[in-house]
Amino acid sequence: MVIELINTGSELMLGRVLNTHQQWLCRRLSDLGYVVARQVAVADAGRDIQTAVREALGRADLVLTTGGLGPTSDDLTRDLVAQLLGKQLHEDGAVLEHIKGFFSLRRRPMLERTRVQAQVPEGALVLPNPHGTAPGLALEVQPNPFRPGAAASWLVMLPGPPRELRPMFSDSVIPLLQRVLPAQTDFVCRTLRATGIGESSVEEHVGKQLLPLVAAGLDLGYCARPGQVDIRLAARGATAGTTVRAAEGIVRERLGAFIYAEDDEEQEAVIIRLLTGRKATLALAESCTGGGLAHRLTNVPGASAVLLAGLVTYSNDAKQKFLGVQSETLAQHGAVSEPVAREMAEGARRQTGADYALSITGIAGPSGGTPDKPVGTVFIGLAGPCGIVVERQLNPLDRETFKQVTCQQALELLRRKVLAA
Repeated sequence: MVIELINTGSELMLGRVLNTHQQWLCRRLSDLGYVVARQVAVADAGRDIQTAVREALGRADLVLTTGGLGPTSDDLTRDLVAQLLGKQLHEDGAVLEHIKGFFSLRRRPMLERTRVQAQVPEGALVLPNPHGTAPGLALEVQPNPFRPGAAASWLVMLPGPPRELRPMFSDSVIPLLQRVLPAQTDFVCRTLRATGIGESSVEEHVGKQLLPLVAAGLDLGYCARPGQVDIRLAARGATAGTTVRAAEGIVRERLGAFIYAEDDEEQEAVIIRLLTGRKATLALAESCTGGGLAHRLTNVPGASAVLLAGLVTYSNDAKQKFLGVQSETLAQHGAVSEPVAREMAEGARRQTGADYALSITGIAGPSGGTPDKPVGTVFIGLAGPCGIVVERQLNPLDRETFKQVTCQQALELLRRKVLAA
């Protein structure tokens, strides 16, 4: 089965909006055994949209479009698709009533222009939109003039806002696909996440051992991210589960403690789960990461059972006042040093009564480095029941990536120490 995705929107082409649809839809489809073969993004221009749809219908069994179903002048997808397929538009009474009710419930006037969203191409299925006014539309293109001799293709048009698209896809599109285009083969995909090791080293550890499974149909992929490497293991067919399980066993055996999570679980979620299970608490003392570590941890539901406090002590005065770092230590070693990281962690644990305390102090750059402590130097301290440890790292990256990688290193230090306790 060939599936293609077309994302429309000039804002995507100008870089003003991040295209999250591609990742979300491809992931949801692959989880169900549908793998997208091609995805494109085009501007809100008639020729571009029609060309993209025409070409996709010439290849694909299923074409998904996002955006262009709203009420404004740049919402062109519905009209252009109808024109391309020679379909007449008609006003759907049920859709119009939904639009009127949407505005009435919010005590807002319904502008006449919003009525255009009730226009539906002949033969289209209407996909309800309880979170907005523009319905989704699904068309069986039969016969398909752009793919002579082939079976019918399906064209599904989804609204652009994620809060509307995602529930519509889950509630309406998935049941439709499972009815009219059931997945032809089993598909199993597992991602293992590693940290503290580079992408090339990961492949060196596992690539050779996985070759027989790759020859038997395993789809193996590596994806490097700031501070981590994802190892993707996927397979199709009746033996897909067996193949992926065998590959996972090899990867786990070869990489061992480098593996910290699987599939979508983030490092911060792992930490919250580990500490919650041990009824342990955590405090943070951050400098160069500016609260980034606290931000990541508090994104996890249940963090309140673990995280007692996060202190952003950016200045030397703050380090002394709130953490008890000694002025002599700062004067002798500088703020970015092992002794200061040690006293920061000790102070955070002492002040909060937490079981564990992480500290971070470093030079994010682009200036401020010295020959002894170049830009990217960072010291990560951890105070806990078994004492204090400080690690020195060098992350010569842009400021944002520096902060991401440093937070990942701090969480990994904590994970390993908690598991070893």
